[in-house]
Amino acid sequence: MADKRDYYEVLGVAKTADEAAIKKAYRQLAKKYHPDLHPGDAEAEKSFKEVNEAYDVLSDSDKRAKYDQYGHAAFDPAAGAGAGGFGGFGGFGDFGDIFSSFFGGGFGGGSSARRNGPSRGDDIGARVSVSFEEAAFGVKREISYNRICRCPDCAGSGAAKGSAPETCTKCRGSGQMNVVQNLGGMRFQSTTTCDSCRGSGKIIKNPCNNCRGTGFIRITKKLEVSIPAGIDDGERIALRGQGNDGRNGGPAGDLILQVMVKPHAIFEREGYHIYCEIPIPVTDAILGAEIEIPTLEGNMKYTIPEGTQPGTQFTVRGKGIPHVNSTRRGDLVFRVNVEIPRGLSDKQKEQLRAFAGECSTENYGKKSGFFKRIFDKFK
Repeated sequence: MADKRDYYEVLGVAKTADEAAIKKAYRQLAKKYHPDLHPGDAEAEKSFKEVNEAYDVLSDSDKRAKYDQYGHAAFDPAAGAGAGGFGGFGGFGDFGDIFSSFFGGGFGGGSSARRNGPSRGDDIGARVSVSFEEAAFGVKREISYNRICRCPDCAGSGAAKGSAPETCTKCRGSGQMNVVQNLGGMRFQSTTTCDSCRGSGKIIKNPCNNCRGTGFIRITKKLEVSIPAGIDDGERIALRGQGNDGRNGGPAGDLILQVMVKPHAIFEREGYHIYCEIPIPVTDAILGAEIEIPTLEGNMKYTIPEGTQPGTQFTVRGKGIPHVNSTRRGDLVFRVNVEIPRGLSDKQKEQLRAFAGECSTENYGKKSGFFKRIFDKFK
């Protein structure tokens, strides 16, 4: 784990950064290194994965707390933390497990007892990439991912057809063995996993050929998923029961789908509002005009008033991103960028001089300064 960069450093935020600052930094970096903008660039792809890994931890309050306490070791099974952390006892695992190993399960039971009971399957993470418009209005997308499921040939028993697992004679099906130990002049009874059946309580003498006696196989599954309208880049969808199958009759885990939204050529998104810049001729800014502006549904007409200044913003209500699971929509905000013409003819310049001369301070006030700036560009 030593070669991993600090997650806060990866996102370029302070350790005290709030959720909004972390999300903003993530969106900027994800857009910067997005594979669609850097096809075939291995370094960009590496940076993109690093940014997503950092955001996955720092955007989750529980994972972030563990990371702040233990660093990368919090998510390294070899380090002893795993999902359950260090337990606060120098890496010795769960406190209940320590006592159960000495006193035979009187303090919450050991891992062997839990192994025989129903256990939920693991969650699976996957990603799906959608366009800006697909994220705005929703889309159905077929995805393909690997999951572990019960073997269909043996129904998860691990035994070949026509046979069945037998009860372990050593532990009598409990999966546990009681061991007496003398420590420091005291006698302790501990419970350990049966070394004959490895805690399953069953012995498979004739294993299934399909799963090699494990009872589980890895398959590639295709699934059509609905991406809801209004979803934002980096958000997740939990598909219940689509993860790995559970053991001993336990429920399946979930498929956690992370949505990656491709950058748009025109629009920028902030929350449910979208922003863009519209270039207009200087004559339209002076006289006012009906112009065409882009929207997510196509172009539309919009009338700007005369005397529109460069940088003026206009808001079109209800033309932004739909709210998730709602009929409400954000707004479209566009800013006009007044284009100053180049390469005017002598006649055009003379007409502008005459026009500028008629624009007295008395009649036009501060607007005369605007015409003077235009005129100065043609000198």
